[in-house]
Amino acid sequence: MATVKAVMGNLTVAERQVLTAVNSGASSLSFVGSGFIVLCYLLFKELRKFSFKLVFYLALSDMCCSFFSIIGDPFKGFFCYAQGYTTHFFCLASFLWTTTIAFTLHRTVVRHKTDVEDLEPMFHLYVWGTSGVMTVIRSIANNHEHLSRLGTWCWAQTGHTGKVVHFITFYAPLWGAILFNGVTYFQVIRMLNNATRMAVGMSERSYQPDPRSDMKALNRWGYYPLILIGSWFFGTINRIHDVIEPGHKIFWLSVLDVGMAQLMGLFNSIAYGLNSSVRRAIYERLDLLPEWSQRWLPKNSRSRGQQQDSELVSLKIQDQQ
Repeated sequence: MATVKAVMGNLTVAERQVLTAVNSGASSLSFVGSGFIVLCYLLFKELRKFSFKLVFYLALSDMCCSFFSIIGDPFKGFFCYAQGYTTHFFCLASFLWTTTIAFTLHRTVVRHKTDVEDLEPMFHLYVWGTSGVMTVIRSIANNHEHLSRLGTWCWAQTGHTGKVVHFITFYAPLWGAILFNGVTYFQVIRMLNNATRMAVGMSERSYQPDPRSDMKALNRWGYYPLILIGSWFFGTINRIHDVIEPGHKIFWLSVLDVGMAQLMGLFNSIAYGLNSSVRRAIYERLDLLPEWSQRWLPKNSRSRGQQQDSELVSLKIQDQQ
């Protein structure tokens, strides 16, 4: 993955082994979390709506990124380079899919457009095309004679040109996506806050809308940009430090770099995928189990299954399409 260049320089063999274990463990958690969301989408037909389809593509990208982060083998050239290319490609695709989700919400809620589903082909061209172009540029610009194979990771570019290309092809799109998501969700939340206040003020005494479900959705959306920031903040600091002091690695920073980046898939699966519509679909299947087996389930599972639909559905976004 992009952050694994941290395992070079003055780190000892034991420290590199720790980083290898952190990479494998965090990638496995992300693979399981993302795979769960993919499986839910494939099994539950009621989830196959446009907004959750975007979440499915996001989870699929995270799952592939985590998978290739685990299987890279530095002793086999094909698998080594396959890991370098595929992790860069799918990780880019992951945070680009988050921008399509933010764009969909903004276009529907703020601009009141109902044509977002027609834009799906453009979303695919934008995500897969951008990821492919950035990966190819990085491949062409890299000096493969300076690629190092260390631990279980590949694509460790040690030259100055390689580091600059890495910033341009990975961290520039990353922080661009973070900025776009932050501004977009701020506008969406502000719009819905104003609409909620107006609705409460204009409603009759006999009908007072319960703002708790909408506020829960608003609060959740506010955390979405923080996922990318939390996942890649330490990686960004580590890359900057590597440029300033090449060959001198900080072990604890490298651990946070690798661990947080590889957990991005797990964070995305919880925030974007494990919403109330998914939980409701699961609880409805659990209700079909024999009565004796339901005694082992949480007592409030049935009530949770009757809660509002997902945060994207609760505001009737899909109904407008």
